[in-house]
Amino acid sequence: MRARLITRAGFEALKAEMEHLWRVERPDVTRKVTWAASLGDRSENADYQYNKKRLREIDRRFRYLERRSRELQVVDYSPEQEGRVFFGAWVEVENEDGVTRRFRIVGYDELDLDKRFISIDSPMARALLKKQVDDEALVQTPEGPVMWYVTDIRYEKPEQAD
Repeated sequence: MRARLITRAGFEALKAEMEHLWRVERPDVTRKVTWAASLGDRSENADYQYNKKRLREIDRRFRYLERRSRELQVVDYSPEQEGRVFFGAWVEVENEDGVTRRFRIVGYDELDLDKRFISIDSPMARALLKKQVDDEALVQTPEGPVMWYVTDIRYEKPEQAD
C-alpha cells in the first residue's frame, strides 16, 4: 500500500497540472476534434482519430488527478522535524565505499529521479526514517544489505512573510 502523502510543492504542482489540462490542453484538442469532424468521413480521418484519442487521455488523466488530490494528505514542514529524517527531507548519505547520494523523500505522486526525489515507500526512505546525522541505516537491496551513514538532513522551509 502506497502512502497517501504529498509535499505542499507537490500538491501545488498537481493542481497546476489539472488546471493546465482543463483550461489549456482540453479546449485546444476539442477545437481540433471539431475541426477534423467537420471535414467529413471520420473513419479515415487521422486528425480526428488522433485527437479523439488525445482527448480521452486528457480526460482520464484529469479524473485520476482529481480523485488522487482528494485522497492525498499534504504534509507541511514543521520545526519539530529538524535534526531527524522525516517526509519531505533532503537527505545526504554515504556508504562504506565513500559513495554519496543526495535525495528528497516525497510521496509516490511526486517521484522524479531527475530531481532526485525518492518515494517514502522505498527501502532507502524506510530505513532512514527518524535517523539523525551520523546514524547508520541498513538498506535491503536486491544484491543484499548495504549500510549507509546519514551525513546531512535539510528541509525546504516555507517562505516567511515580512
